[in-house]
Amino acid sequence: MNPMIFLDNAATTFPKPESVYTFMDAFYRRAGVNPGRSGYDMCMEAGQLLDDTRRLLTRFFNGTDPNRLCFTYNATDALNLIIFGILTEGDHAVTTTLEHNSVLRPLYHLSMFRGVDVDYVPFDGRGFVDPAEIRKRIRPQTRLVIVNHASNVIGTIQPIREIGRICRERGIVFAVDASQTAGQVPIDVQADFVDVLAFTGHKSLLGPTGIGGLYVRDGVTIRQTRAGGTGVRSADRLHLEEYPYRLEYGTPNILGAAGLNAGVTWILDKGISAVAGHERDLAAQLREGLREIEGVAMYCQDDPAGHLSVLSFNINGMEAADTGTILDVDYQIACRTGLHCAPLVHDQLGTARIKGAVRFGIGPFNTEADIQTALRGIADIAEMARHRRIGKPVSSVPV
Repeated sequence: MNPMIFLDNAATTFPKPESVYTFMDAFYRRAGVNPGRSGYDMCMEAGQLLDDTRRLLTRFFNGTDPNRLCFTYNATDALNLIIFGILTEGDHAVTTTLEHNSVLRPLYHLSMFRGVDVDYVPFDGRGFVDPAEIRKRIRPQTRLVIVNHASNVIGTIQPIREIGRICRERGIVFAVDASQTAGQVPIDVQADFVDVLAFTGHKSLLGPTGIGGLYVRDGVTIRQTRAGGTGVRSADRLHLEEYPYRLEYGTPNILGAAGLNAGVTWILDKGISAVAGHERDLAAQLREGLREIEGVAMYCQDDPAGHLSVLSFNINGMEAADTGTILDVDYQIACRTGLHCAPLVHDQLGTARIKGAVRFGIGPFNTEADIQTALRGIADIAEMARHRRIGKPVSSVPV
């Protein structure tokens, strides 16, 4: 059997660099203990790794204070800390229809049960949010603007610097969900006017699952919504207020931090522009190849500028799930189908009524041969659909 061609890198990158596996194994065998809880050598080494990884990520995002780099389980965990820790009854928030459920669901919960009002700014026909539309939605009660840096469905990279400047001028907290972009797009929290950045380790940062974090700009306060052990000042009944302990609770994921450290180090050694450039070159080949296949509808792909290596499409006459199954079984291609945890994107595209789309996410270890195999598979399925007319017709829906 041929090895699986993995084109689901927008969900999680796979495989990881060999150095990530090696470092995680070696470190966990040597110092896989609870960091910061005692003074013996293994405990000190584990604590040092956490500190080193904080500094590494702070430099990576051009932050100023490593103590304000807080580890979480993933981006969803980080976004929940941000949203529930900033908004309260009577507040107003602005977000977009590009968001993942990790933003949509907490905001919906607050709007339904906590008296928070939320505005959703749509994207245009090219897949981008106009900063002027963000500005129009701001009210005196607006406490938070939260934006997906890049869509996990259509891959469009949003103009966060322009949006951030508007928020800074108005004194409104600007939070960015960098789940898709961290490790693939350079992020400068200072130049981009980002107040809070949420990221996950298992995507383009090339670390394992179960580790993520957020960076909080100096002067921005996130209310504590949890409490627990920190290994510091254990006699205090109140959870510590200083960062990073303010937003960290219980035993940290030391193995995840080791993998994240190794993943970021690999990116820095290769160069973020080189890694991303390889992926976007393959995405361009995929995009051009799909355009030549009759019956394929792509979404927001007319202009490749400002896109990640993420592309969603449908085949006329096929449901997305069926296309994905055939690609898996007959061509050994792993991809993602459905609504991609971003229902408002599909509502606006018109694909929600046809159960979503097929998504390819290209990673650093994909090859031109992978793309050519995928194109052959899609061409075969499209030809079969033309003859058999399986399911309902699918067409590109203008937005």
